[in-house]
Amino acid sequence: MSVLTEHSGVRFEAPATTFAPSPAEARGLARDEVRLLVARPGGLAHARFRDLPDHLAPGDLVVVNNSATVAGETDARWRDRSVVLHAATTLDDGSWVVELRSWPDAARAVLDALPGEQVVTAGATLTLRAPYPHPGSSPTGRGDRLWRATADGDLRRHLDRRGRPIAYGYLQGRFPLDAYQTVFAHVPGSAEMASAGRPFTDALLTRLVSRGVGVAPVTLHTGVSSQEAGEGPQPEWYDVPAATARLVELTRAAGGRVVATGTTVTRALESAVVDGRVEPGSGWTERVVTPASPPVVVDGLVTGWHDATASHLLLVEAVAGTALAQAAYDAAVAERYDWHEFGDSALLLPARG
Repeated sequence: MSVLTEHSGVRFEAPATTFAPSPAEARGLARDEVRLLVARPGGLAHARFRDLPDHLAPGDLVVVNNSATVAGETDARWRDRSVVLHAATTLDDGSWVVELRSWPDAARAVLDALPGEQVVTAGATLTLRAPYPHPGSSPTGRGDRLWRATADGDLRRHLDRRGRPIAYGYLQGRFPLDAYQTVFAHVPGSAEMASAGRPFTDALLTRLVSRGVGVAPVTLHTGVSSQEAGEGPQPEWYDVPAATARLVELTRAAGGRVVATGTTVTRALESAVVDGRVEPGSGWTERVVTPASPPVVVDGLVTGWHDATASHLLLVEAVAGTALAQAAYDAAVAERYDWHEFGDSALLLPARG
């Protein structure tokens, strides 16, 4: 993770009232009934997510993330006060990447923690060792948001038994872990839901395949998504299996479109590019897709709506192009599409070639 010097050319201001406050089901909708804005160079269309197959062509390939969300949030004590602990991931040496946030709604990051301090949960005591991935990672210069920490006790066991899904103050209430899973999630490891895939259903996947649109999985375990302005995404673990790499290359050779389901799939696929081709691969990726470092194989994107200062917006712009991304966001603001993990969706299909 680093401070990004590149800034998105897409400009908008989303009204705070457009944040989705709860899962679609809690709002009286099926998962695939959230709205879908389809953006092509020839114009925009407003639809429902269940209409996705109608906007793709036989021979296209939709790549999805099969990572399952794990409980990553728990209450803790730090400096004799209550905080919310977000556990982002475990590293290869067994240490944790964690974030401290304000109690009780996790609305703000705690930025004044220091090395050597302890954070106490009901199941483990963590010692903050060093800012992650390095001191000064926070672009504001006001402190460090993420920490590498060692745990005295089994933090994973505690989170599995008594933890809850990571959530922020804009949600109206708490929702069970099942609400944060996609239909294809079966490899546990994401701190936060890979939310672009949430509106898919079994019936929708069947319709895609019946139309001749392929579906293939990758894995990318997400970290915490609460980046501040200008902060790049943290390193994340990914796996692109051989079968998926082969399908991507067959699709490209036949002239089909490779449509990534979200920023996570885009990052995974582009991390596996070797000499212009997707090869099987896995490991920790620091790949950041931006207009200055554009995608090689992804030429379509299913995505939610991102904040104006989020690094994810650079990825959207890199895939769609500035003009198409700007048109889509202008329409989403005007039509009051819902933002965040339980919100509405977009299908971005830029010009080919």
